[in-house]
Amino acid sequence: EVQLVASGGGLVQPGGSLKLSCSTSGFNFASYGMIWVRQAPGKGLEWVAGISHTGQNTYYADFVKGRFAISRDDAKNMISLQLNNLKFEDTAIYYCTKDTVDSWGQGTQVTVYS
Repeated sequence: EVQLVASGGGLVQPGGSLKLSCSTSGFNFASYGMIWVRQAPGKGLEWVAGISHTGQNTYYADFVKGRFAISRDDAKNMISLQLNNLKFEDTAIYYCTKDTVDSWGQGTQVTVYS
Protein backbone atom coordinates (compact mmCIF):
# COMPACT_ATOMS: atom_id res chain seq x y z
CA GLU A 1 0.00 0.00 0.00
CA VAL A 2 1.33 3.37 -1.03
CA GLN A 3 1.61 5.81 1.87
CA LEU A 4 2.41 9.49 1.58
CA VAL A 5 2.54 11.57 4.74
CA ALA A 6 3.32 15.27 4.60
CA SER A 7 4.41 17.17 7.69
CA GLY A 8 6.06 20.38 8.78
CA GLY A 9 3.29 22.86 8.14
CA GLY A 10 2.29 25.54 10.58
CA LEU A 11 1.54 29.19 11.19
CA VAL A 12 3.99 31.74 9.86
CA GLN A 13 4.04 35.44 9.19
CA PRO A 14 4.64 36.91 5.73
CA GLY A 15 8.27 36.64 4.79
CA GLY A 16 8.77 33.65 7.04
CA SER A 17 9.96 30.15 6.21
CA LEU A 18 8.89 26.57 6.70
CA LYS A 19 10.27 23.23 5.63
CA LEU A 20 7.81 20.56 4.63
CA SER A 21 8.69 16.88 4.57
CA CYS A 22 7.00 13.93 2.95
CA SER A 23 7.57 10.40 4.15
CA THR A 24 6.73 7.64 1.71
CA SER A 25 6.43 3.87 1.65
CA GLY A 26 4.85 1.08 -0.36
CA PHE A 27 6.50 1.75 -3.73
CA ASN A 28 9.93 1.92 -5.33
CA PHE A 29 10.66 5.53 -4.39
CA ALA A 30 13.85 5.84 -6.44
CA SER A 31 11.93 5.03 -9.64
CA TYR A 32 9.49 7.93 -9.39
CA GLY A 33 9.56 11.61 -9.84
CA MET A 34 7.72 13.33 -7.03
CA ILE A 35 5.66 16.47 -6.84
CA TRP A 36 4.11 18.85 -4.35
CA VAL A 37 0.65 20.24 -4.92
CA ARG A 38 -1.49 22.49 -2.78
CA GLN A 39 -5.11 23.36 -2.23
CA ALA A 40 -6.03 26.78 -0.97
CA PRO A 41 -9.33 27.35 0.83
CA GLY A 42 -12.20 27.16 -1.65
CA LYS A 43 -9.91 26.41 -4.60
CA GLY A 44 -8.79 23.41 -6.60
CA LEU A 45 -5.51 21.58 -6.55
CA GLU A 46 -2.52 23.56 -7.79
CA TRP A 47 0.82 22.08 -8.84
CA VAL A 48 3.71 23.66 -6.94
CA ALA A 49 6.98 21.84 -7.64
CA GLY A 50 8.43 18.60 -8.96
CA ILE A 51 11.65 16.65 -8.88
CA SER A 52 12.80 13.93 -11.26
CA HIS A 53 13.45 10.40 -10.06
CA THR A 54 17.20 11.04 -10.22
CA GLY A 55 16.93 14.32 -8.38
CA GLN A 56 18.84 16.05 -11.15
CA ASN A 57 15.89 18.05 -12.44
CA THR A 58 13.56 20.27 -10.49
CA TYR A 59 10.54 22.18 -11.68
CA TYR A 60 8.56 25.01 -10.14
CA ALA A 61 5.36 26.87 -10.74
CA ASP A 62 6.05 30.47 -11.66
CA PHE A 63 4.47 31.77 -8.47
CA VAL A 64 7.04 29.96 -6.27
CA LYS A 65 10.20 30.26 -8.35
CA GLY A 66 13.02 31.67 -6.30
CA ARG A 67 11.12 31.13 -3.05
CA PHE A 68 10.58 27.37 -2.76
CA ALA A 69 13.08 24.53 -3.17
CA ILE A 70 12.29 20.86 -3.60
CA SER A 71 14.72 18.08 -2.74
CA ARG A 72 14.74 14.34 -2.21
CA ASP A 73 16.55 11.82 -0.03
CA ASP A 74 16.37 8.38 -1.59
CA ALA A 75 18.01 6.76 1.44
CA LYS A 76 15.05 7.89 3.54
CA ASN A 77 12.36 7.67 0.84
CA MET A 78 11.52 11.28 1.53
CA ILE A 79 11.10 14.56 -0.28
CA SER A 80 11.17 18.02 1.19
CA LEU A 81 9.97 21.45 0.22
CA GLN A 82 11.69 24.50 1.63
CA LEU A 83 9.31 27.45 1.65
CA ASN A 84 10.90 30.88 1.95
CA ASN A 85 9.52 34.41 1.79
CA LEU A 86 6.01 33.12 2.35
CA LYS A 87 3.04 35.17 1.24
CA PHE A 88 -0.60 35.22 2.28
CA GLU A 89 -1.52 33.48 -0.96
CA ASP A 90 0.68 30.49 -0.02
CA THR A 91 -1.88 29.52 2.61
CA ALA A 92 -3.05 26.04 1.65
CA ILE A 93 -2.91 22.37 2.45
CA TYR A 94 0.22 20.95 0.85
CA TYR A 95 0.32 17.39 -0.46
CA CYS A 96 3.10 15.27 -1.87
CA THR A 97 2.54 12.59 -4.44
CA LYS A 98 4.18 10.53 -7.16
CA ASP A 99 4.46 12.19 -10.57
CA THR A 100 1.95 9.63 -11.82
CA VAL A 101 -0.58 11.28 -9.48
CA ASP A 102 -2.25 8.00 -8.66
CA SER A 103 -1.97 8.06 -4.89
CA TRP A 104 -2.85 10.58 -2.25
CA GLY A 105 -2.07 10.83 1.40
CA GLN A 106 -2.17 13.17 4.34
CA GLY A 107 -1.42 16.81 3.62
CA THR A 108 -0.01 19.46 5.89
CA GLN A 109 -1.53 22.88 6.52
CA VAL A 110 0.47 26.04 5.88
CA THR A 111 -1.10 29.26 7.12
CA VAL A 112 0.47 32.64 6.49
CA TYR A 113 -0.99 35.31 8.76
CA SER A 114 -0.20 38.72 10.13
